[in-house]
Amino acid sequence: MSRLARFLPNLVPVSHRERLRASIGAFIGLLATAALTTLALGNGPDWPLLMAPIGASAVLLFAVPASPLAQPWSILGGNCLAAIVGVTCAQWIGDVPLAAALAVSVSIGLMLTFKCLHPPSGAVALTAVIGGPAITDLGYVFVAWPVAVNSLLLLAIAVAFNRLTGKDYPHRPAVTARAGSETAPQALSLGVTVSDLEKAIAQRDEVVSVDPVDLGDVLQRAEIIAFARRSGDITAAAIMTRAVTTIAPGTSLRVALRLLRREGIKALPVIDDARRVVGILTQTDLLDKADWGPSASASRFLPRADRPLRGRVRDVMTPLVSTIPAAMPLAMVIQLMLRSGHHHLPVVTDNGTLAGIVTQTDVVSALFHANAVDIAEAS
Repeated sequence: MSRLARFLPNLVPVSHRERLRASIGAFIGLLATAALTTLALGNGPDWPLLMAPIGASAVLLFAVPASPLAQPWSILGGNCLAAIVGVTCAQWIGDVPLAAALAVSVSIGLMLTFKCLHPPSGAVALTAVIGGPAITDLGYVFVAWPVAVNSLLLLAIAVAFNRLTGKDYPHRPAVTARAGSETAPQALSLGVTVSDLEKAIAQRDEVVSVDPVDLGDVLQRAEIIAFARRSGDITAAAIMTRAVTTIAPGTSLRVALRLLRREGIKALPVIDDARRVVGILTQTDLLDKADWGPSASASRFLPRADRPLRGRVRDVMTPLVSTIPAAMPLAMVIQLMLRSGHHHLPVVTDNGTLAGIVTQTDVVSALFHANAVDIAEAS
């Protein structure tokens, strides 16, 4: 790496569409904020229409809306806190350079303490000190106007624009279960958990402007991309089980349970007369949803106890079942299983009829075979 390259940020390029989206968002956000300000107070010289740091806030809110630095509490808390600190320093410290330096440094410390770090807020603190008579004469009114009002208006526009253009804002991490919760995945990729990522970031002892949960999602996606590169043309049709045991919606649950036990399987695709998938019946459905009778609280756990079981398959099946086309690449099948939590994916033909089923066992077998081929080629 050349010395010059060290000064260049290692940013992953985004599409032309995303560049255009961010630019248009900033244009609309700042123009609408100024227009609403004018509508409320007019265009008099005594009131600043827009504060300069709001332009920097627009960069974050529209160009990197997933960043923790761009979230609502970051812009509102950071800007208002910095404004209070800046006004206080301007009023109590006569030396302007000292007041400016102290305002920015104290603001950074407080923003880190209250978890509202927002880089443009440093400029807000600085503006409160060196903004000239139009700013300093406002005193603490500067906190409410233009800081709080500009921030609120830009934030409201950012929420609307980002959502309309397909961005999840305020940002929610890709994996909704937080680390340490009962529903959190045990391993996102290669045995790495969100908790592991948080500890690794803590060891760096510096601000990383990405949510650890989003890092886990990126890691998971990278593993799937890498596997897609290695697995080549393997599709669902190549690994699916073709001889699928199925069941009709009107079949009794007692028959369904006996069929699961006899075949040694954990799920039954439910099909109609045209062999279209209308649901799936799993062991969990039978245990959690079925009516086992008033005196059979323990019998459902016994190997051969099914006499108290009542109802039909349609009563307890899962109707919203994910199906996949036969041509779906193996990497996409794995991704769907990871995201949906489904262990069985019925494979359907172009006209929607059942062609087979892909289970976790099928996927593990394919992964083992792919790894074995990689090892053989490497040796």
